Amino acid sequence: MRLFKKTNIPFLDVRGFWYLVSSAVIGVGLISILVRGMSFGIDFLGGTEIVVSFSQSPDIGQIRTTLGNSGLVGTEIKTFGEPTDIIIRTTEQAEGTVVGDRIKDALAQTFGPGGFKVLREYKIGPKIGKELREDALYAIIWGLVAILLYVAVRFRFVFGVGAVVSLFHDVIVTVGVLSLLNGVIPGLNLEITQEVIAALLTLVGVSVNDTVVVFDRIRENERLYRSMDLRSVMNRSLNEMLGRTIITNGTILVVLLVLLVFGGEVTRAFAFTLVVGMFTGTYSSIYVASAIVLDWPRRRAKA
Repeated sequence: MRLFKKTNIPFLDVRGFWYLVSSAVIGVGLISILVRGMSFGIDFLGGTEIVVSFSQSPDIGQIRTTLGNSGLVGTEIKTFGEPTDIIIRTTEQAEGTVVGDRIKDALAQTFGPGGFKVLREYKIGPKIGKELREDALYAIIWGLVAILLYVAVRFRFVFGVGAVVSLFHDVIVTVGVLSLLNGVIPGLNLEITQEVIAALLTLVGVSVNDTVVVFDRIRENERLYRSMDLRSVMNRSLNEMLGRTIITNGTILVVLLVLLVFGGEVTRAFAFTLVVGMFTGTYSSIYVASAIVLDWPRRRAKA
């Protein structure tokens, strides 16, 4: 069964309005990044992370006071999945496991040596964190360059430009949303971690796949309907792909929502990033990538 088999929505007739919407959303996101900044996890800043399990639900305030008395000020403390499990993060640096040992000693003084169990301990140095930040940036940039070349070779150069601009749009909008909502939604930690970078790279792959499928249909219809102008061909192609897009992206979205709600602390930021990315990726395939392909020849002709 095909959904929306006979739709005739004039998607690209209102592309000017959606250009303004995209510009406004990107502007708000960039302002948030400049004003609020981005919150990086210890993967990129360096520091120590410990997950401990207590026999009973502990008092977060008591843990914070205990660590503060030990000189560990500004430590991030929150529940980790179960109410009895606590994750403790600090960007304080020291040689070896000094910081981790201070955390465990402080907890032992308050809760007793047998009052908790260490589930995980993770430390990363500031030099490694800097290298990870640079590698993550290079991974995204080179991924976009590779996609530009691939789409330009498979279709035409303008298609490659449209695809890459739409991917930049998706990444910037998604990062802007992460900056805007970080610390706003209870229980949702939107720090930039390796998991979030993985989600952004996954978003790039999923979004370009949707864009390439749309472009392929446009190229096919250009050959079938030679008497049609490009705008009509593209609108027809987008309507023909509407059902496929809703089924494919809707299925992925359902899985991501389940992961977001039931996946726990570790995967929550990853799932949320991809949920935002699925909406922006679907939108940009129509109102960014396809719109640029339509407007590019006209602007060059005017120039």
